[in-house]
Amino acid sequence: MTSWKKLSDMKFLGKSYARVDGAEKVSGRAKYTYDIQLPGMLHARILRSPHPHAKIKSVDASQVLAVAGVKAVLTDLKDEVLFVGDEVAAVAATSEDLANDVLALFKVEYDVLPFVVTAEEAKKEGAARVFSHRETNLGKPQQRSEGDIIAGFAEADVVIERTFHLPVQVHCTLETHGCVVKWEGDELYVWDSTQGVHGTRSGMAKGLNIPENKIHVITHHMGGGFGSKFGPKSYNFIAARLAQKANAPVKLMLDREEELLGTGNRPSSTQKIKIGAKKDGTLVAMQMESYGTAGIGTGAGVPQPYIYKIPNYQTIHHDVHINAGPGAPMRAPGHPQASFAMDSIMDELAKALNMDPLQLRQKNDPNPTRQKEYLLGAEKIGWPDRRPDNSDSGPIKRGIGMGSGRWGGGGVKETAAIVSIYPDGAVDVRIGTQDIGVGTRTVVTALVAEELGLDLADVKPLIGESDFPFAPASGGSVTAPSISPPIKLAAEKAKARLLEQVAAAWQVSADDLICQDKSIHSRTDRSKKLTWKKACALLAAPIQEQHNWAEGLSDVGTAGCQFAEVEVDTETGRVRIKRMVAVQDCGLVLNMLTAKNQVNGAIIGEIGYAMLENRIMNVDTGLMVNPNMENYKIPGAWEMPEFDVTLIDESHRGVIGLGEPPAIPGLAAIANAVANACGARIRELPITPDKILTALARQEG
Repeated sequence: MTSWKKLSDMKFLGKSYARVDGAEKVSGRAKYTYDIQLPGMLHARILRSPHPHAKIKSVDASQVLAVAGVKAVLTDLKDEVLFVGDEVAAVAATSEDLANDVLALFKVEYDVLPFVVTAEEAKKEGAARVFSHRETNLGKPQQRSEGDIIAGFAEADVVIERTFHLPVQVHCTLETHGCVVKWEGDELYVWDSTQGVHGTRSGMAKGLNIPENKIHVITHHMGGGFGSKFGPKSYNFIAARLAQKANAPVKLMLDREEELLGTGNRPSSTQKIKIGAKKDGTLVAMQMESYGTAGIGTGAGVPQPYIYKIPNYQTIHHDVHINAGPGAPMRAPGHPQASFAMDSIMDELAKALNMDPLQLRQKNDPNPTRQKEYLLGAEKIGWPDRRPDNSDSGPIKRGIGMGSGRWGGGGVKETAAIVSIYPDGAVDVRIGTQDIGVGTRTVVTALVAEELGLDLADVKPLIGESDFPFAPASGGSVTAPSISPPIKLAAEKAKARLLEQVAAAWQVSADDLICQDKSIHSRTDRSKKLTWKKACALLAAPIQEQHNWAEGLSDVGTAGCQFAEVEVDTETGRVRIKRMVAVQDCGLVLNMLTAKNQVNGAIIGEIGYAMLENRIMNVDTGLMVNPNMENYKIPGAWEMPEFDVTLIDESHRGVIGLGEPPAIPGLAAIANAVANACGARIRELPITPDKILTALARQEG
């Protein structure tokens, strides 16, 4: 069975190297979906509902169609709208400005219905129903249990009960959702900002009832998705229908308000947790009741109990529907919410036990890798010097805290890749993965260069097209462990065929030959050496080898922890995050530079979630109050701390994904650091100055 080389023998993998598309991106040559311009292209816009809930009685587009430059309209998108921003009608016109302007000419008659936009109100008996065919806004209860909860709490010497709340978080991708579509006869070409070109192709084939091989989805560059861009969306079908109706290419890119209202969000979570432990810190029982809202969608559950071994537990969760845009997967769905609540209550339990919070975690965490990570992270943050809560003199208080995380990931066995070697020495690799901004194109290149002994510039990566061999959507941290094995194995096969040609010319065994430093030479006779190009010149025709995913080169499961150091101004309530220490494993690191960038980006997202982000809904109008980047706050340069990232070497395990794991532990680390700094325990995110000042005032009272 094949295996990875030792790290010491690697030229690229396990090392840091620049992105192969860096120059394209900084120069503006990289083409994102928004940059696609086709001859005769029309621009489309969507008319969206101003009401949070209404039946659509009629849509009159006669005035729209009378405007010169309007080429197609759709008025049959919905019979009922369920949130402000839901689709009502669409238009394609010769310019984006014109398409925007004529939206006001649609005449829509609504039958406005009762609505509800907060989970707390939606839970109440008699609340307006989001779905008229359901008797309640509550989803089916999700229950889990193990052991004997009553006996477990009877064993406990200390029992505490707390409630934690996290708000809805919006994805805020730098590149908004959208696509460009073009029909060529009965073939459809789609340039889409998607996390999965193959999933979008198959979804559109089903939705449009046409064969998959007549749809071609292209995503050469993409400005982030974080889970909100899986599969085809309604705008893909709207654009395709408009393009067919107008017999012209159509571009449909959403603006920021549309993005924040309707393209996805991380669901809210409210968790009421009761936890018990023995005097020595051994956890014995936990009980949780939780609910959350994904708007008209689902998926607000949390995987409790999280991280720590608890022999007796019982959990029940309800999704709550409200008249707001649907939730979508967002970097480690459910895990940040679970980590925040669990690691916050662990700190509170440690205080009740008069025990060091780190020791409490060490006692109850069964993961040996994370045990090592705790020690390393604690040393880096200065945990031994950690002082009791609110012990600094003066108004500026310093504190440190920690949190833990885990993730699965793993490779998708259907993934395949093709590596080609040409007689002139050119090399390319084809695989239908997409680079959503994390550096996938670069590691695709490096995997081939590593195997063939070439430089990165010698390999042409061909990715982001559904006509290339299958690769999964970029989500769940499966991309790297899915694409790495087939690329390596295809490169191995192609290399073996090239070495056979050289071996025949030299009349030696192919096993005696090695590719290294852009040349091929004999292991036993160093006088036998050819440059890469001269070796390839022996080929009568290009070599093209395909290989599927295989076991043994990747793995599943990661562990990680993060530590935060903060300063809290007790006079203003302002929090300054000074330093974030992350310790994370991810198997064989393909590119140390982009891997650490992944962690840095995850921490930035955690800072936004913990300190700033909060979708605000007006209960009287059903409107989102802050559907723009002025009032929906995300971190900027001022909020950036010092980053200290350590990736634990577990290269013997093969490749493991890193997208989700580092986006989990930071919320609790920050909240626990704030509590350690000033003594104010904030159990509801975001941690804003008013909450800190209120908590401090209550303590003084």
